[in-house]
Amino acid sequence: MNNEKLSAKQDKQDKIVGMFDDIASTYDLANRVLSMGIDIQWRKKGCDKAFEILGTKRIGQVTDVATGTGDLLIYWREQAQKSGIEIEKYVGIDPSVGMLEVAKKKVDFAEFIEGKAQALPLEDESTDVISISYGIRNVVDRVEALEEFYRVLKPNGIVMILEFTKQERSGLLDKIVDFGMKKVLPRVGGLISKNYEAYKYLPDSIEEFLTTKMLAKELEDAGFEMKYTKSFSMGISTLLVAQKR
Repeated sequence: MNNEKLSAKQDKQDKIVGMFDDIASTYDLANRVLSMGIDIQWRKKGCDKAFEILGTKRIGQVTDVATGTGDLLIYWREQAQKSGIEIEKYVGIDPSVGMLEVAKKKVDFAEFIEGKAQALPLEDESTDVISISYGIRNVVDRVEALEEFYRVLKPNGIVMILEFTKQERSGLLDKIVDFGMKKVLPRVGGLISKNYEAYKYLPDSIEEFLTTKMLAKELEDAGFEMKYTKSFSMGISTLLVAQKR
């Protein structure tokens, strides 16, 4: 890849990170309002399914990539405790310093590290689980990130992804969902965060993203075996769980 393309990718990634720095203080409130809290159930489902596939009561490390304010780490611990699973170490990684500042105040049981999904500051085969919730869409070098996930996971390790994948919308309900995502979400998110552009970015980025089938194919190309996929709320959100071969 030539220097001009690399520079353009870096500029785009830096702009996304800066956007999340700007909305960090209101991010959790906006999430709960916009999802009406249902995203909590999606996250818990992802944790439970990952535990089920991993099939062990002792886990060395869970690493949450693009951790944001650390929300998912809370549910990893809650669901582990409910299932009688012992997790030795929790790690959250994010390139946004603003998000990590919020996470460190909110989650006192995890280690937080500034870093990018496509260049994880972890040793080879050092973690049992990698999760990324609503973050893979924002990684410019996505293929490189999936290769990094494979590198740092232990043999038979699990990658759990929650994301807004692209949908083919045609029916009446689909049109209503589409209207909500494109018209209502940016206005409400913008009102809470005082940053309309950040929440206009969300539906725009979904339109530019992959379908579930395409993302699953990228995981398989990176060396993972798909174990589970499920769509929630009329296809708004999708859970994908894959295992390192």
